[in-house]
Amino acid sequence: MSFKIAFIGAGSIGFTRGLLRDLLSVPEFSHIEVAFTDINRHNLDMVTELCQRDIDENGLQIKIQASLDRREALKDAKYIFTVVRIGGLDAFQMDVDIPLKYGIDQCVGDTLCAGGIMYGQRGIAEMMNICKDIREVAHPDCLLLNYANPMAMLTWACNQYGGVRTIGLCHGVQGGHGQIAEALGLQQEEVDIVCAGINHQTWYIQVQHKGIDMTGKLLEAFENHPEFKLTEKVRIDMLRRFGYYSTESNGHLSEYVPWYRKRPDEIKEWIDLGTWINGETGGYLRVCTEGRSWFETDFPNWMKEPAMKYSAENRGQEHGSYIIEGLETGRVYRGHFNVVNNGIITNLPNDAIIEAPGYVDRNGISMPHVGDLPLGCAAVCNVSISVQRLAVEAAMAGDDLLLRQAMMMDPLVGAVCNPKEIWQLVDEMLVAQEQWLPQYSEAIVMAKERQASGSLIPTRNYEGAARLKVKSVDEMKENREEASRNAGESDKAKERPAAIK
Repeated sequence: MSFKIAFIGAGSIGFTRGLLRDLLSVPEFSHIEVAFTDINRHNLDMVTELCQRDIDENGLQIKIQASLDRREALKDAKYIFTVVRIGGLDAFQMDVDIPLKYGIDQCVGDTLCAGGIMYGQRGIAEMMNICKDIREVAHPDCLLLNYANPMAMLTWACNQYGGVRTIGLCHGVQGGHGQIAEALGLQQEEVDIVCAGINHQTWYIQVQHKGIDMTGKLLEAFENHPEFKLTEKVRIDMLRRFGYYSTESNGHLSEYVPWYRKRPDEIKEWIDLGTWINGETGGYLRVCTEGRSWFETDFPNWMKEPAMKYSAENRGQEHGSYIIEGLETGRVYRGHFNVVNNGIITNLPNDAIIEAPGYVDRNGISMPHVGDLPLGCAAVCNVSISVQRLAVEAAMAGDDLLLRQAMMMDPLVGAVCNPKEIWQLVDEMLVAQEQWLPQYSEAIVMAKERQASGSLIPTRNYEGAARLKVKSVDEMKENREEASRNAGESDKAKERPAAIK
């Protein structure tokens, strides 16, 4: 069995190495072609060297084709993973720091809120270039497996405007499934779930154990859990008020809705600083910055450590390899995928990207009919979908009015800022990120003129309600195992320290 798989943004160590291990743990895939591409030669070389060492020590004859030429890497590829971060950590820093000047305190800022909307503007512009290359040089039946955020916005643009069949993939459902099982005192495999909604706002609408519905028992179970009652206060409150548990972490969820991060003096009541994902201001930016610094500094030691072993027991939970295995071998796989709705969830818009259960085998990817979400859950999702639609259309047209409207409609931005502040915030972010926003060239000229006028709303030097300092390499050396795990994992919150009580 031979076909070609390409990784775009392969310099992302957290995803690339683990996804490759998962793929090459499938016995039938021992002769596939693998291509890596990235815009950063240094990162590409390091990840390629490490992954090639893994391949060689597992006794496979595959030679990675690494190239800065994206079209060369994509040529004849049947499956393509996108793990890109357009603008890198420099733009990510702006996504967090500029909104803070206006009082918008984000934990992550890569899916919704001010940071996620701007991340989408950068990402969609480049994803359209990627889709053009795929249409022109990749395999005619190519499938794009998108791991890049903002997941829903990028997957929406690729399907509607890019002309490339695209599935969005995320590990959020698996993480929450494990939490539900733990709260109920069960093993994950003992708990059957149906999860549906939109990426990062997907709801466990059915939770069963041995055929018995457990949904009504979840609130008490989480409120009494010694750890979760401290680390998942936002999720528990949403469960209390909407009746269903959400896939997304405490910190992520807190920035998608208007209630938990709008008053600085109340933020710490809802979050915990035991680990970044529980709500730390700019937490994901911090751990990504630390991970990149650590990998670059410690890379020689990574090459001295044992190679990753390609085996079934070491395979990860990311959906990508299992989808490809199902399509190529016919083995049935069930997961949760991000796809165009088209009636799967009947009270969400048909054009939206929804996340729902799906099955894969040699016949393709099948998405069962879910029906209506509970009304309150659908209402939460529909607010976010409106933001996503505005943001996608803004990015495609370079329309800064639609971009400003997306910011106004965003739940947290709208809860914190008035319209004049939002208009100035958009100006500032457009100008700061000009190099990644070619579609906004005319709007940026006008934004610069307004910024130079001198009649600006005062902003403040605000670090956020719960910001922690980025660790130096020397500080990370004190716990080398933790630093390496952070750098090497796609899910940077898989291992969570205890809550700070």
